[in-house]
Amino acid sequence: MALAMDWQDAQLRSTTDLTPDIRLFEIVPMGGFVPPAPGCHITVGVLVDGRPDLRSYSVVGPCTDDVYRIAVKRMDPGRGGSAYLWGLEPGARLRIAGPRNLFELSRGRPGYLLVAGGIGITPIYGMALALADAGADLRLLYGARTAADLAFADTLRERLGDRLETVAEADGRVIDLDGAIAALPEGGEMYVCGPIGLLDEARRRWTAAGRPAGGLRFETFGNTGRYPAETFTVRIPRLNREITVPRNRTLLEALEESGIDMIFNCRRGECGLCAVTVLETEGEIDHRDVFFSDRQKAENRRMCTCVSRAVRGGITIDTADR
Repeated sequence: MALAMDWQDAQLRSTTDLTPDIRLFEIVPMGGFVPPAPGCHITVGVLVDGRPDLRSYSVVGPCTDDVYRIAVKRMDPGRGGSAYLWGLEPGARLRIAGPRNLFELSRGRPGYLLVAGGIGITPIYGMALALADAGADLRLLYGARTAADLAFADTLRERLGDRLETVAEADGRVIDLDGAIAALPEGGEMYVCGPIGLLDEARRRWTAAGRPAGGLRFETFGNTGRYPAETFTVRIPRLNREITVPRNRTLLEALEESGIDMIFNCRRGECGLCAVTVLETEGEIDHRDVFFSDRQKAENRRMCTCVSRAVRGGITIDTADR
């Protein structure tokens, strides 16, 4: 059971390859355009192995021409959503919902630190442009595996100049979070989007610097973890069920497909609605959410089924009794 969304038909106008594995999609809504605020995303209906599914993608930029733009990284291996979209040709029909904003940009702060890792640049890009237009004090740190993976870097450099710092891991460089946080004025905010490792590190550095928790905002794309995805088994003693979760399906999807009633909303490890109680683990839980604290993740008593997985063994859980 998900929260209701307003769906409408849309058409894919064009695609542009930004990097070898990131493609920009221009989508024209047929039922009416709602201007997206920085941080907004749209939900897109996809087909995965012939089954309807949903994926959420951040809207790139202000979209002043009434066209939604999303950038999709081709994930191999992945859960199938990016492969579906990459297989579409201009003119294809889509179903979309939104925009919605779970990553809102506050205004009027004394300073802003924006941090993006890889495809996490998509919501940060619009934030950077909006803040630059408003004359805000900002700095953007943008990291990727190689310089060729830095989508939008040229446009951002034109707009931001030396307020943009790009980092390529292949060059042996890493983002200096400590230095950037120290340089942020008191009352300033940090916005982070990227792999779960970057988000966890940002939270640790922010806390260690004595910054208030409310000044850190983050968003994840929910498909990266500390271990490669693998098939695992989940047991639910109360229901006398044992379910296999394939490598390319989430635990939430496997439970739904087995007829188990679940509640969820974001499907990105942010809201915690889909969390279940963990009774036993044979291997490890790869916590890929940003909902639970580091302490809660270490306890392994709860897990977000929409993104988190088991590795090196199965798990035993209990779902809500409805």
